[in-house]
Amino acid sequence: MQLAQSDDLSGYVIAPDPAAPRLTRVVEGVDHEGNPSRISVVEERPLTIFLNGQEIVTAMTIGDYPEYLALGFLRNQGMLATGEVVCGVDYDEDLETVVVRTDGQTTYEEKLKKKTRTSGCAVGTVFGDMMEGLEGVRLPEVEVKTSDLYALASKINRTPSLYLEAGAIHGTVLCQGARPLVYMEDVGRHNAVDKIAGWMLSEGVSAGDKTLYTTGRLTSEMVIKTAMMGIPVLASRSGFTAWGVEIARQVGLTLIGRMRGKRFVCLAGEERVLRDADPASVDEESPKHRRKGGEA
Repeated sequence: MQLAQSDDLSGYVIAPDPAAPRLTRVVEGVDHEGNPSRISVVEERPLTIFLNGQEIVTAMTIGDYPEYLALGFLRNQGMLATGEVVCGVDYDEDLETVVVRTDGQTTYEEKLKKKTRTSGCAVGTVFGDMMEGLEGVRLPEVEVKTSDLYALASKINRTPSLYLEAGAIHGTVLCQGARPLVYMEDVGRHNAVDKIAGWMLSEGVSAGDKTLYTTGRLTSEMVIKTAMMGIPVLASRSGFTAWGVEIARQVGLTLIGRMRGKRFVCLAGEERVLRDADPASVDEESPKHRRKGGEA
């Protein structure tokens, strides 16, 4: 990952760098005709997160931005309350651990047992405290322009990324209006979102005027994480789950899925969508801007 510099990456604060070391490696095999084939595949490695002296979780991740991942995971799970003072985040590359330190003991350190969170899409860890954290949550009512949605999809889909290069990975992008700001990737969509949450927490970035764009499915956990972050709009190339839609409607989250070219579907917050762009003027998505590596 690196600071955006090229035309395709202009406007990003953090953008993907598919050529970064340790994120992929070349593997040899054969294709459908039996011919030799060499392709780049995404690496994954364990990262153990500690909160003060308590081991919390081991996540499988591509290994970039471990400090943001740890902070975001703890924040999205409700283990770092609003106003909690973080006095240190220490990453040890050799031990593959991150220790997040606060200025006092948290309520979670005594009651949590070790949990392992895999990269599988259906088995991300969800603690009951996340649902409890949604009580009384009502996100700000923010107008969503279709012109912004089309502009975001066009730019994000053209951004060089591991998602396009190797597949088997998810991308999540923090956006403001028509501008994508921070683009994170990981083997699990939950990790990518947590990295963005950690960056926002570390940098003191406000959430009320932001949109979260993801390549992954709009599940209940994705909706909960977005709501916990205070982001009022969640959009995706992929589809929905019924519980995800139900929770989005409960907290006032605008939920938009199946964004491909000029097409999208809004299943929550449709009254906040301003159709200020003619779909007929929007090009269909080009195959060259889709993943080379298949479904993530």
